Amino acid sequence: MARATLWKVVWITGASSGIGWEMALQLAREGVTVAATGRSHDRLAALAALHPNIRVYPADVTDPAALAATVEKIEAETGPIDLAILNAGVWMPMGVRKFSTKAIAGAMDVNFQGIVNALEPLLPLMMARRRGHVALVASLAGHRGLPQAISYGPTKAAVINLAECLQFELPRHGVGVSIVNPGFVDTPMTKVNTFPMPFLVKPDDAAARIIRGLKRGQYHITFPWPMAFLTKLGRVVHDRVFFFITRTFGVMPLGGDND
Repeated sequence: MARATLWKVVWITGASSGIGWEMALQLAREGVTVAATGRSHDRLAALAALHPNIRVYPADVTDPAALAATVEKIEAETGPIDLAILNAGVWMPMGVRKFSTKAIAGAMDVNFQGIVNALEPLLPLMMARRRGHVALVASLAGHRGLPQAISYGPTKAAVINLAECLQFELPRHGVGVSIVNPGFVDTPMTKVNTFPMPFLVKPDDAAARIIRGLKRGQYHITFPWPMAFLTKLGRVVHDRVFFFITRTFGVMPLGGDND
């Protein structure tokens, strides 16, 4: 897929704000029909009003029946989904003093299970057609455990692992896979952060980077590079070094974007 025009229909979850919103607009302006999914009917209506190529399909990603019905409706009304960008997610800081089973389960339900719920009805269709592409939006926070990320980092680590599992099999069925790992993005979701967010990226820039990577067929789409380098380095250094640096310099979690 060298050009976005090869994607006639793109489905984006978490499209009602942040990166999802910007990706919908940028793809629509390139002539793609965008099926935009999110929980906010009002926000989706506002998004659709900005470009005639955007069609709205409100749904909660935690509801598997709703997502199955959404996939069926998109395919019936707009045609086969060529690219699915599974972007919906939630972020709230959590340390051990606020450890909450309910909050952790809720984050996992959206950030990981929400992707699974979308893939179940979608993958059989793409594999049967022997074409299509799925992009799973995770975070650089999924590379290693970070302070205050108890309810977030593990969900993104699960998404990264899921993408790796899919990459073993889907290409042989004609379906591409990408894992998207942003750093800090200036979105409503990161407004709750009270700590410095180095290398902060604007949502339109983040969307452009993701789309550019998808056009190239990249498996890994990771940015910004300085933060990506630091988090990847954290995966290979000795545990003692990693924890010392993290504690000493106050490295904080990387909230992404999403609905």
